[in-house]
Amino acid sequence: MKVSTKGDYGVRALVELAHRYGQGPVQSATIASRQEIPEPYLDQLLTTLRRAGFIRSVRGPQGGHALINEPHKVRMSDVMVALEGSLAPSACVDDPDACKKEGGCVQREVWERVRDATQEILDSVSIADLAEKERENSHNGGRYHI
Repeated sequence: MKVSTKGDYGVRALVELAHRYGQGPVQSATIASRQEIPEPYLDQLLTTLRRAGFIRSVRGPQGGHALINEPHKVRMSDVMVALEGSLAPSACVDDPDACKKEGGCVQREVWERVRDATQEILDSVSIADLAEKERENSHNGGRYHI
């Protein structure tokens, strides 16, 4: 699995919202500035995250975006699937009919293991974990980039 800018920036946006969970909506400009994300691209990502059920958006002068669920309930695996698609490194893992070898492919088992390991790792990390790590790093003088 290769993480694109879409996945990277989408996770950064959710981390920023995790920092402000329970404090009301956060404006796009604030998220963009703090997480170093171009605002026009961020707006596209926030639409995707809203449609996927991670955030709610409020219009108006006091509007912005907020996480729907508590940050510790938002798993990286769910976010990455919503932003990037399947975690499988090869199409045959999700669709056995995609393989031209018809059951004779020796690689499929390896690709399934890669997908399963990726899933396990991403399941073990929440947006709250990343937000906490970012807080720790900023207190130690560094900035954490995902």
